[in-house]
Amino acid sequence: MSIALFANVLTIILCVAVLVQSMRMMRSLRAVKEGALTDVVKALDHATVQARSVLSDMKQTLGTDCARHARLVEQARDLRDELSDMIGIADSACERIVSAVSLANALRVAGEEAAAENAEAEAEASADETPATREAA
Repeated sequence: MSIALFANVLTIILCVAVLVQSMRMMRSLRAVKEGALTDVVKALDHATVQARSVLSDMKQTLGTDCARHARLVEQARDLRDELSDMIGIADSACERIVSAVSLANALRVAGEEAAAENAEAEAEASADETPATREAA
């Protein structure tokens, strides 16, 4: 088999393939011409109408929900600020209570030490007076 014969056979095969594809394309064009394209366009138009209605519903829903959520967020921020103020007041009251308890404990300890010193001083004074009273007697 020579190269020329091989090239001719290959060309014949490719021509047959082109003929098959052109027949398929002619059938497709005939189907489009007979109205399949109009059906596709109608279906696309119907889908577009449905998509528009869904989008308008979504817009309306998002509009009302966003407004409601914005109000809720604003209320939550107000509550947060109020609770922050209340926590600050509670913290300062707690600090005052702690300082008052510390002062009371310090005064109690100082009072106990003073009482102990007075008791010692009285004991020493009474011990000093006892020998003096014996000598006087």
